[in-house]
Amino acid sequence: MSERKEGFMTRKLQASGLGVMLLAAALLGGGAISNISASEPFVIAGSPRMADLLVALGTAFEAKHPEVKAQIHQAPGLELRQMIATMENRDRTKYFIGSGPIHIVAPGGDELITRLEWRYYVLPESRTPYSTESLVLVAPESLVDAPTSFEALAKDRRIRIAVADPKLTVLGQRTDEFLAALAGGRATWADRLDVATDAKGVLDHLLNGQADVAIVFGPDAARVANRVRVTAMAPEQFDRPVMHSMAMERFCPNRALCQDFLGFIRTAEAEAIIKRLGYGIPKHNGD
Repeated sequence: MSERKEGFMTRKLQASGLGVMLLAAALLGGGAISNISASEPFVIAGSPRMADLLVALGTAFEAKHPEVKAQIHQAPGLELRQMIATMENRDRTKYFIGSGPIHIVAPGGDELITRLEWRYYVLPESRTPYSTESLVLVAPESLVDAPTSFEALAKDRRIRIAVADPKLTVLGQRTDEFLAALAGGRATWADRLDVATDAKGVLDHLLNGQADVAIVFGPDAARVANRVRVTAMAPEQFDRPVMHSMAMERFCPNRALCQDFLGFIRTAEAEAIIKRLGYGIPKHNGD
């Protein structure tokens, strides 16, 4: 286990009522937590795709609150929604304001946050955008004359491009839509695409020499930053960045601590972490 993750308990949440009860028993010992204590957990429930970023932000927050232990619980969007719905509906006699087992909900993308707000499973006024995710063009470190824009890439038909399958992944769908929106449309890229299953496959194809460049999301590139470099970012007029937000779970056991964390993720320290992991910073009101 890496040093960065050593201090964390990472487990996948189950959407069943039993899973919720076990989570509550493990984290809260059957009772509410009103004040920060030496054993207080700080629980962030989020998408597995966002785990690296959530762990990094949690680690930095722990450094400022040594009496708090951050715990990242991973669950895909549907399971996360079902788990929270079970806790707030079936278990109404067990949980109430200030007594829930989850502090922060951080799914990948904002669609689930919007649905949870609509059901009042998270506090709407607590919604905090903290990162964005864009498509980027990457090349192996060894490729000296890599194109530095998508315009240059379109003009040089000798360059093969590794992309994800649009039928299988969000990355593939976004890449296909982006390439279609550029000047010349899909015809520009005909016979130049090397299609892989997912982001990992795209990068494998690139590094194994099956393609000259690749299109992935920024965080995918950051995970192999020692082997590839980003040469261009997709222009926003053709590829709207994916927004990621967090919000406070309605039954959050310590709202003051949650507010501290939601304020922390907007600081310069947190934004430096977000950028280092390949994400962008959303524009805030007043920017």
